[in-house]
Parts: sequence; structure tokens; C-alpha cells
Amino acid sequence: MELSISTPAILFSTVSLMMIAFTNRYLAIASLIRELHDKFRISPDENYVEQIKHLHRRVHIIRNIQFIIVTSLLLSAVSMLFIYLQYQSVAQVLFFVALLLQIAALSLSIWEISLSIHALKIELSDMEEQLGRQFGFFGRTKPKSSE
Repeated sequence: MELSISTPAILFSTVSLMMIAFTNRYLAIASLIRELHDKFRISPDENYVEQIKHLHRRVHIIRNIQFIIVTSLLLSAVSMLFIYLQYQSVAQVLFFVALLLQIAALSLSIWEISLSIHALKIELSDMEEQLGRQFGFFGRTKPKSSE
């Protein structure tokens, strides 16, 4: 397979979008961690601890995703350099590795999203319990009978 110099460049737009998306997610999570930390200091609650643990794990995953994405971008650029220098076999290997890194980053993003969903479930669990007791929502408890 012969690579043109524009082939590795197709990853540039993907990398840019992923970097923006995950930088925004990182900033939002950092803000949530600070907010939960303040709430925990005022009123220690097990839910806060669980949420902070999940957020901490997500921050590490996002950091890894960003590292992988930047490495993929670097390999794509180096691949373009080797195409320019007419070392097709080296360029192909570098581009292949860049694609593998993109796949790894996308896979990690799926994991991070699933952790995000789990964290939301933790946050909503106390509310579901209270609403279930008061109004019979969510199928957890029956509504109080009025006697």
C-alpha cells in the first residue's frame, strides 16, 4: 500500500476534536472534584467519597487518553516526514501505530463514559431512595397509604 502525504493528515482533525472534548471533560471533572471536596468537608458523606473515587479514576483515564492522542498525532506527523523522505515502509509502520493509538484512545473513552454513567447513578441513588419512599417512584418502595 502506497501512502500519500495527505493520508496521515486525516488523523489531525480527529485528534484536535478529541483533545478539545477531553480537555473540556477534564476541566468539568476537576470542577466537580473541588465542589465535592468542599461539600465533603462541610458534611462528610459516603456518597461524596464514592463520587470522588470515580472522578479521580476518570481524570487518570482522560490524562491517558490525551497522552495517547498526542502520541498518535506525533506519529502521524513523523509518518508524513518519512513519506516526504520517500521511506514508505517506515511511514506505513508509523501510520499503522498511529491508527492503533487512535483505537486505544477511543476504547479508553468508552470506558470513561461508562464510569461517568456509574458516577451519575451513585449521585442519583440517594434521591431515588428518598423519592421512592415519599412518592413510590422508581419501583423501590410503595407509596405510603393515607389512613
